[in-house]
Amino acid sequence: MSEWLALVVAMLATCMVVILVAIVRQRRRSGGEAETPDVIEYMSMMIGVIYAVVLGLAIAGSWETRSAAKEAVRVEAQSMHEAGERAAVYPTTARDRVLGDIDTYIAFVVHQDWPQMEHHRDLSPTGEQLLGQVRSDVTPSSPNDLPGAAAAEPVLDAVATADDARSTRAAIATSEMPVVVWIGLFTGALITVALIFLLEIRSTFRELLLGGLFSALVVFLLFVVWDFQSPFGHSFGITPEAFTQLFPAAAHASGGGTG
Repeated sequence: MSEWLALVVAMLATCMVVILVAIVRQRRRSGGEAETPDVIEYMSMMIGVIYAVVLGLAIAGSWETRSAAKEAVRVEAQSMHEAGERAAVYPTTARDRVLGDIDTYIAFVVHQDWPQMEHHRDLSPTGEQLLGQVRSDVTPSSPNDLPGAAAAEPVLDAVATADDARSTRAAIATSEMPVVVWIGLFTGALITVALIFLLEIRSTFRELLLGGLFSALVVFLLFVVWDFQSPFGHSFGITPEAFTQLFPAAAHASGGGTG
């Protein structure tokens, strides 16, 4: 079952439960309509406002994490591209070796790292080894095979920036929202929806429609938090497009190991 289909089913099921419970309570209610005390209405409103603020903060935090992950991917791809461009000052043999190892790393990121992040929320150590090989290639070992340290410094800076961005990507991919936060969000959702019945919702079409839509909205917002807190997976997951745009040939090659 796809995530979107599961969301639709959950929203419809929540609406149906709220509507059915409201109708059953209305039919079982005896005598005239009970008036809800003002203090209960006030407390119900405050609980709803507090939960709305907490849910909004959760969405904002998840979106901020996703934005940071997207920026880390962009910086990593751009830095590797910059390293390849600046490696043009190297001798032909050294330059070809650098470009070949960069392509190998990019292919591995696209074809191996990304599925690993999507399904297992971590990165393969092989990617770090391949990036280390690129760093080794661009590091001057002697004046005979590579240009001087001054010429190699911009390339080394670009690789170091890519390494830092990869570390950020790994940290975000492995991070998860604490369980206690999820418990709070779902408990708050149940309490907020339960307040609909506390306020004596009637079985009129308008009130049932509003109650159902409100419950479906809560489910949808929880889905948004769940989806955004995993930037490299789920429906709105970040794709390796930043790498495939700058390295189209390497991106279409199969990702390999250190070989």
